[in-house]
Amino acid sequence: MNRRRFIKHSSVVSVSAASLATTACSSPKAAGATDASKPFVDEFALNELTLPDLQQKMQSGEYTSEALTKLYLDRIDAIDKKGPGLNAVIETNPDALAIAKAMDDERKAGKVRGPMHGIPVLIKDNIDTGDQMMTTAGSLALEGHKAAKDAFIVAQLRKAGAVIMGKTNLSEWANFRSTRSSSGWSSRGGQTRNPYVLDRNPSGSSSGSGSAASANLCAVAVGTETDGSVIAPASHCGLVGLKPTVGLVSRSGIIPISQTQDTAGPMTRTVTDAAILLSAMAGVDPADAVTLESQRKSATDYTPFLKADALRGKRIGVEKSFLQGHEGVVSLYKEAIEVLKKQGATVVEIEMMKELKDMGGAEFTVLLYEFKDGVNRYLSTANAPVKSLADVIAFNKQNEARAMPFFKQETLEISEAKGDLTSKEYTEALAKTRAWRQRIDRLMATNKLDAIGGTSIGFAGCIDLINGDYDTGFYFCPPAAMAGYPHLTIPMGNVHGLPVGFSLIASAYQEGPLLAMGYAYEQASKKRERPGFKESLVPG
Repeated sequence: MNRRRFIKHSSVVSVSAASLATTACSSPKAAGATDASKPFVDEFALNELTLPDLQQKMQSGEYTSEALTKLYLDRIDAIDKKGPGLNAVIETNPDALAIAKAMDDERKAGKVRGPMHGIPVLIKDNIDTGDQMMTTAGSLALEGHKAAKDAFIVAQLRKAGAVIMGKTNLSEWANFRSTRSSSGWSSRGGQTRNPYVLDRNPSGSSSGSGSAASANLCAVAVGTETDGSVIAPASHCGLVGLKPTVGLVSRSGIIPISQTQDTAGPMTRTVTDAAILLSAMAGVDPADAVTLESQRKSATDYTPFLKADALRGKRIGVEKSFLQGHEGVVSLYKEAIEVLKKQGATVVEIEMMKELKDMGGAEFTVLLYEFKDGVNRYLSTANAPVKSLADVIAFNKQNEARAMPFFKQETLEISEAKGDLTSKEYTEALAKTRAWRQRIDRLMATNKLDAIGGTSIGFAGCIDLINGDYDTGFYFCPPAAMAGYPHLTIPMGNVHGLPVGFSLIASAYQEGPLLAMGYAYEQASKKRERPGFKESLVPG
């Protein structure tokens, strides 16, 4: 979750807040970080290779899955834990090389499971793996917790032949612990950094997945989102990120915030890779009843949707309020709109974000109730040393110096004080958030739109462990998040070396058309730039 939005109770960000995005940072270097006077030279052999590229290299015999996995593990050791020191990976899988070898053996025997066969993947540390790795949501209170079995999406990935290579760091409890947290910081994992400019925040809560995928620490990564936790770090880290329709991807075995808004999603360097990863993850899970709604609405393979001319004849609504604000972001947005037009789309200016002013904190209220309910249910059957949200709060108080050195846990405490899901406060707030389904559907029908576009979020802010995150403007995530509708971000360009994403949202189960339009935009614009691991924007 992008925690900073709830300080303002889902209000629209002011232009003045957006202007903070390029202020100078002064956070200290991470241990082992490169000296600013000696720029990091990145000559990694697998830089920017796509899933089709890697499959071709394994098919030709140039690489094996075991060799690819070893290269990525060595890169994690070299640049994540040492200089530049991204701190994106919280734990690597001791079984990764053995899994990769097994996939190689299958390939030699003539069995290739599909486009994910032998591909090294990193997943967020709130997703269960029934192996030697822990699942902790970044919390010291859950340290030592090893899940009894894989989350459904992990089982899906293994079935597709993926190599689960490790877990990524995240904003602790998916950024639902404090009102002044630093995104990408967890008490177990420390602070993750942005690979473009290292004293900048990668955003959250899927911070490690964003930083790792962007820095080529893995082929692709998996994040989770409640409101912005895939889209914001993907935008800040120059990635393609997809938050699917709630119901397309199972949540069973994922430490929850919200039963109505949570979903896992792909974080990749290309739209093609996002389509391939989504195809492997999606599926009906009896343990997550909402996935039953996806039957006959989903695809088993999203890659056939990807056509370079997919924008031709489409009508795209563009959020009018984002045409004002930081001049660098606005310039990129206007360029993106021109790309849509040149690719044959009709662009219609719309105003959707102003309606957020009427929410009055309803989304935050919903999440407070659902977090308590969901976490208590998860912990009650987990192998973790804590069995309830109350236990977590007590642990943190007893271990305050280690668990809460920079910010506290007021969000956990407010959540614990709430009642159950029959509360009138909850049901009234839920009615307000769910109304966004009708708002989006009505807006699209009235204007005959195929999608609605906008700036995903502003520039990455400075890492500040003391004061926490600050708004960087242009935040487009709440409507699709509250509606449970799909949201795709694609790199829109860089200013001052900081990436910004362009977003497309649509109605339920429109992942195929969204990916198609996103692919057409990506192929026409080609705005993804490899990160440069710059120490700071401050002149040396």
